[in-house]
Amino acid sequence: MVLQVAILGAGIGEKHLDGFLALPDRFKVAVVCDLDNERAAGLAARSNGCRIETEIDAVLADPSIDLADICLPPHLHAPVAKKAFESGKHVICEKPVAGSVLEADAFVDAAHRAGKRFYPVFQYRYGRALQQLAALQAADLVGKPLVGTAETHWNRGSDYYAVPWRGKWASERGGAILGHAIHIHDLIAQVFGPVTAVSAFVDTRVNPIETEDCAALALQTASGGLVTSSVTLGSARDETRFRFVFEKLTVESGRNPYAPGEAAWVIHARDPGLQAEVDDVLGGLADRDAFGPEGFAGLFLAIAMDLAGKPAQVVTAADGVRSIELVAAIYHAARTGAAVHLPLDRSLPICADWVPEPFRG
Repeated sequence: MVLQVAILGAGIGEKHLDGFLALPDRFKVAVVCDLDNERAAGLAARSNGCRIETEIDAVLADPSIDLADICLPPHLHAPVAKKAFESGKHVICEKPVAGSVLEADAFVDAAHRAGKRFYPVFQYRYGRALQQLAALQAADLVGKPLVGTAETHWNRGSDYYAVPWRGKWASERGGAILGHAIHIHDLIAQVFGPVTAVSAFVDTRVNPIETEDCAALALQTASGGLVTSSVTLGSARDETRFRFVFEKLTVESGRNPYAPGEAAWVIHARDPGLQAEVDDVLGGLADRDAFGPEGFAGLFLAIAMDLAGKPAQVVTAADGVRSIELVAAIYHAARTGAAVHLPLDRSLPICADWVPEPFRG
C-alpha cells in the first residue's frame, strides 16, 4: 500500500519531501500546505500530481490523506496533531512535538482514543553508526556505558532570527535546548538509555533573543552512564560531535551537524587484543551492504513498516513525550539550581508551562 501524505509546512518540509521521494513504493506526497504559495508550489512540483493548499483544515478534511506530516512552527504542533487525529489521520511531527509535558501527554492520549499512530521526527537515529554499535553490542564487544560527551555547537545569528516566530517564547516555546539539542539528547538516550537525572546551566549569550542559546548540562542515564552536553548557537561553524566511552571500547563521531550518525564512527577497543574482533564485525557489516536508508528516508521507511504491521525500529509516541519531559527537566534544573530526576511528577508547574512568567500571554 502506498500511503498518501500531506506535508504541512514547506520549510523543513523540503527535507521531508526528499525522504518520501526516496521511497516511492511506500509514499505519495499528495498535498503541500503552506501560506506561502510560491514556496509550496516549488515543493509540489517535485511530486507528480501533488496539489497545494493554504488551509490546514481543508487538508485534514480530505479522506484520501493517510498521513499528516507536521512541519509547522512549534506552537502549532500539538493543536494541529490533535485535529489530525480527530480527522482520522496518522501523524508525523517535527520536533518539538509539544510545548509542554502535559500538552504532549494530552495529544498522545488523543491519538490513542482515535486509534491512530503518532511518530515523532528523530531522524538522527537512522544511520550506519547506530547499526555499527548495535552489531558490536550483539557480539558482546561493548560492555557497560561509562561516560560520554555531546556537543551541539551551531552558528545562528540575525538572519536566522529574522523569521518572526523564532527566538520568542510564545511561538518557539524554547531555544537551543528545545529546537537544536533535542536531537542530540535523543541519541544519548538511544546509546546510553533514557536520562534519569539532570543538572543544568542555561543562558542567552549570543543573540538578542528571549530564549536561551547556550547551555552546559550533566546527565545521568538509565544505564548508569554519565554524559555532559555542551550547547551553543555561537560557534564559528555548525558542528555536532559525540564521544561515548564504554567498558570495552570508545566510539567517536564525526562533526556533521545534521547527520552525525550517517557516517562510520571511529571505534577503538580498550584492550588492543579485542580490536581485531571489533574490526571483523564492522567489516562484516560493510561487506554485506547492511545499511538501509539513513536520515529522513530511514525514519519514514520504519514508519511505513510499522503501519504495515511489520517489525521496525520506529520512534514511538513515548519517545516523543520523553524528549519533551527532558526539556522541562533541564529548564527546571537550571532555574532551581538543583538536580532534577525523571520521570517528572506531573503536578510540578514546569510540566504545565515552562515559559517564564514575563513572556506568558
